[in-house]
Amino acid sequence: MKRSDLPFGSEFSPSQIELARVLEMADEHGGDWHAFEDAVRATYFDNHKTTEYNRGKLANNTKLGMIAYGIIDREAALTEFGQELLLLTNDEPSLYERFAKHILLNLHGMTLVRCIQDMVAAGEVVTLTTLREGLAARGVHYPSGGKHPSMMRLWLAKAGVFVGSRWQVNPHRIEDILGLNPDEFEALADFTPEQRTFLRALANTGERDPQPANKIVKLATATYGIKFPEKSLPKMVLHSLVEAGYITADKTTTGRGAKPFQVAPTDKLIADVVEPLLEQLKGQTDPKLLALLRTPLSDILEEIKEKDRYKAGLALEALAFKIMRLLDMTYVATRLRANQTGGAEVDLVFESARLVFSRWQIQCKNTARVSLDDVAKEVGLTHFLKSNVIVMVTTGDIGNEARRYANRIMADSNLAIVMLDGGDLHNISDSPATVIRAFEREARHAMNLKKLDL
Repeated sequence: MKRSDLPFGSEFSPSQIELARVLEMADEHGGDWHAFEDAVRATYFDNHKTTEYNRGKLANNTKLGMIAYGIIDREAALTEFGQELLLLTNDEPSLYERFAKHILLNLHGMTLVRCIQDMVAAGEVVTLTTLREGLAARGVHYPSGGKHPSMMRLWLAKAGVFVGSRWQVNPHRIEDILGLNPDEFEALADFTPEQRTFLRALANTGERDPQPANKIVKLATATYGIKFPEKSLPKMVLHSLVEAGYITADKTTTGRGAKPFQVAPTDKLIADVVEPLLEQLKGQTDPKLLALLRTPLSDILEEIKEKDRYKAGLALEALAFKIMRLLDMTYVATRLRANQTGGAEVDLVFESARLVFSRWQIQCKNTARVSLDDVAKEVGLTHFLKSNVIVMVTTGDIGNEARRYANRIMADSNLAIVMLDGGDLHNISDSPATVIRAFEREARHAMNLKKLDL
């Protein structure tokens, strides 16, 4: 049998067996795989109209599937993970949720999910054939003709990861299962909304050096809609965060006038907040991209200048992530990767469900100028992607024709088109919180174009 990165699952699927029941069988017969297979055959396959040998083979396949999924060992004894599942057999929702978490984190389940989301975003039809090609491009292989992804999908569907049509993903259910929703970090549960959003805004900047607290406040206010006490910020927010070990806060005493506190994240904040956020991307992106996301924006902009197109392309993708992470957007899919464009551009899709749902297309270009055609292409995709916002980012300039075309589109439709050029990137690199100024500028521009004549 050819090597497979996805677990073998033939005859081990919720359409053929009951997870709780086979766990109990393994608990009863563990250590005697013959007895285990006999019990499985008698329960699920004795009525199959086939030979006795084939009925035994079906039971054997069930055992092999449970081994591949890490539930039992070769002797059909429950593994440590299998024992954990056994304790949940009287709570079916929790049982399927725990199994789904194991699949997502340990069996390339997140790679499967992200691959499907990327294919859908690119307008590709998801079949076992196209899926095998897509997974292979991500370094995950399974035998030709194998139904490994289908079996995995069925188990994930039991936990609500796949819903409705065959390959429809519920990303919010994934957040629930993995416990990676930033709103639900246990580490932040005891803080006030002001303290919690201040920490998240600081973490989103990705900077380790001290930054003015008032700029972090502006970023948090714009991103999360939380109002902060102007005069009592140290008492109401900063002091508690310092005591909890999440930030350092130093008062600048030189110069005239009141100076804001300079705040910086501690290693504890990185471990409790930043790393879990990056953990969401494991198995979904190139590991080298994850490494870039841990570096300052200024380093990423330098990396974009690399002559190596692969490195420059990864840096361009990291740039898109960094900018949208500043706004705490949720990554959905990569529609166009840099390796498909010689490192010249990337297209990614992000979403937000704060107050109202919005979907954002972001295109990053490592070119001298954004043209009218570049904007027109993104506008054309909005109907397919059902986007509300287009973000055009370039290390160069925005062409005049591109701006005029964007203005016409915004004036005549509900789309918002945000334009960030090399100058904006330089400012954001120097002070990440200033990203709000750039987006507010573009928002006011769009608002002026869309004025109602009532």
